[in-house]
Amino acid sequence: MFMHVDDGRRPANRVSRKSTCVGQENGFGQGNWQRGVRAAPRAVRNVAIPGWDCLDAGYALNVTTHRIESIVLKSWPLHEADLVVSLLTREAGKIKGIAKSGLKSRRRFGGALEPMTYVLASYAEKPRQELVRLDSCEIVASPLSEEMDYGRAAALAFYTEVLEEALPDRDPQDAIFRLTLAVLAHTRKGHIWMPVTYFSLWIPRLLGWLPELGRCTVCEEPLTGRGGYFHAEMDGLVCETHRPAGARMLTAESLALAQTMFRQPVAKFAASEGEAAWPAARAADLRRFTTQSLERHLERRLRSVEALRRLAKA
Repeated sequence: MFMHVDDGRRPANRVSRKSTCVGQENGFGQGNWQRGVRAAPRAVRNVAIPGWDCLDAGYALNVTTHRIESIVLKSWPLHEADLVVSLLTREAGKIKGIAKSGLKSRRRFGGALEPMTYVLASYAEKPRQELVRLDSCEIVASPLSEEMDYGRAAALAFYTEVLEEALPDRDPQDAIFRLTLAVLAHTRKGHIWMPVTYFSLWIPRLLGWLPELGRCTVCEEPLTGRGGYFHAEMDGLVCETHRPAGARMLTAESLALAQTMFRQPVAKFAASEGEAAWPAARAADLRRFTTQSLERHLERRLRSVEALRRLAKA
């Protein structure tokens, strides 16, 4: 015969619903009891409660979802089928995320994770977490939709490497995003030098790395109509009087071309110049000047730049 003595304490094997029911005062609906904790209904599981990481096992609070225009920069394997993907987004800047089963899932990622693919990326993120969860990518424009050759692949690799190395994470750069889309539209087989030159000139300017090109950086003497000199260890152009040893010349024609590029969008510039007028030798000195500026500020050699230089000599 069991006899209970009321000593003011609760039995050890009984759980108090009042003290352990999560959110009872908030009017949560009926749920299952597991170890005295009632799960929240689905309709309220996205509610952020300070001090709680989750309401249900495996379900995280404060998760925000996004569907945003993005350009795929690169991806690399994480586990057997997972990928870490680097994206340049229009609104959030450069981000990195994990694509679960990115190597296998054609429905969510089929062909969308190739470098320089313009996509609508759907991802979820939590506060204070560096990597987002990349759920899917819908292709808007793919570089694989047009014929590919070594020159076009080298140009796309140049865009990818510069953006990946030069841009900080989580820093929105709408102008750079629009620039990249613009040059991608004009980077075609047999026609790479104009968009590559345009991109290499505008990127250091948008990043604040390129001084005024129309004047000597030492004495401010105008260089228009005469050209200038540049060196791998200094920014900008100088006149002949302040030319350092080992400096290279930027011709007056290339300087005038750069100033025209600064005034016109790439589509208008391409229409006015004509892509047939862009052999590899044209503006080669301008490309060397701008890529040297990029490499100096990045403090490293860009492999894609060397590939383009070899291609121009071929």
